[in-house]
Parts: sequence; C-alpha cells; structure tokens
Amino acid sequence: MTTTLFEAVGGAEGVLRLAHAWHARVLADEIVAHAFSHGFHPQHTERLAAYWGEAWGGPPDYSEQFGTETSVVRMHSGNGAHEEMDHRAIACFDQAMDDAQLADPLLKRALHDYFAWATTVRMSSCPHSADDVPNDLRIGRWSWDGLQA
Repeated sequence: MTTTLFEAVGGAEGVLRLAHAWHARVLADEIVAHAFSHGFHPQHTERLAAYWGEAWGGPPDYSEQFGTETSVVRMHSGNGAHEEMDHRAIACFDQAMDDAQLADPLLKRALHDYFAWATTVRMSSCPHSADDVPNDLRIGRWSWDGLQA
C-alpha cells in the first residue's frame, strides 16, 4: 500500500468521524462506559482522533499539542486487569468502523489489529500502578503491515 492508514481513513476528518463513532459506542456499552463514569476531558474525542491519527501515519498533532505516549499509558494504568472491558471496547471499535462507513476490508483489518494491540498490550501493560510506566514511551506507529519498528 502506498498510502498511510491515516490517509486511507480519510485524513483528519475521517479519523475524527471514527473517534466520534467509537466514543458513542463505548458510552452506550454498560461495561465499557464504566471507564468514563468519573468524567472525561471535554475534548476527549478530538484528542483521541489526534492520537490515532499520529499512530496511523498522520501529523504529530497529539505529541505536539496534548502529551506523550507515557502520559496516555499512565492514564490507562493502575486499574487492574479488565479483559471483558477490553474485549468489549474492541467490539465497539469494530462497530464504529461500520458507523463511520469504512468499507475496505484490508483497512478495517489493519485498524482492528491496531486497536486490539493498543488496548490489550499497550494500554494494559501496567495494570497495578501508573508508576510502572516507563518515562520514554513513544506512540506506536502502525501501518498496513502492523507495528513499525
């Protein structure tokens, strides 16, 4: 593939559309919504879109404006294991791709694989304490072939 995942999704607009669709799905899910029960940043969806966009080969908007990979992983750490929530969040993501009218099966597979990795590996890497998160993490870059070195 000659385009990035970011470009294939439709650039910043497409990623934002997907982030809105996912956020609506998780807030409607009785298990996943628990993660947002204590509130969330008013620009959560925009920040999420910037983060995904950067991970998928788009501009470094998240890193330049909002934070680092270390800060993101710390936000998701110290909550213990939550496998059911993770699996349901992934299912919400898969449904959100349909809601956002992404049709290309190769694109959907690459994005699913990214989201599953980000959810079950990266964000779940320090279930006991945010203090366990290394200080030098970088946003995982994902392409059609998976995680890039």
